[in-house]
Amino acid sequence: VQLQASGGGLVQTGGSLRLSCAASGFTFDDYAIGWFRQAPGKEREIVACFSDSDRTQYYADSVKGRFHISRDNAKNTVYLRMNNLQPEDTAIYYCTTGGHWGPGTLVTVSS
Repeated sequence: VQLQASGGGLVQTGGSLRLSCAASGFTFDDYAIGWFRQAPGKEREIVACFSDSDRTQYYADSVKGRFHISRDNAKNTVYLRMNNLQPEDTAIYYCTTGGHWGPGTLVTVSS
């Protein structure tokens, strides 16, 4: 299993970014997949994910209404659209599925 996240960067408060996670090595549409993040000095926390059963979307309360997760099964890719970014969204964002983790992509939101 390989997960390669991309799309992070530096953005001003209120800005937007779209993260992508290209997956390979497993049957993409059979598994739950989602995004976690880890801010400096804090524990890793879930951001958003798809369940493996009915494709239900889950969002952390802190990102509801601002972030949107989507997937393209034909491209084996999951996306995270992040709008109205705030300094507290600064973190390394990781894509994960089935206990596997990608290397992460850094999102920095300047105030």
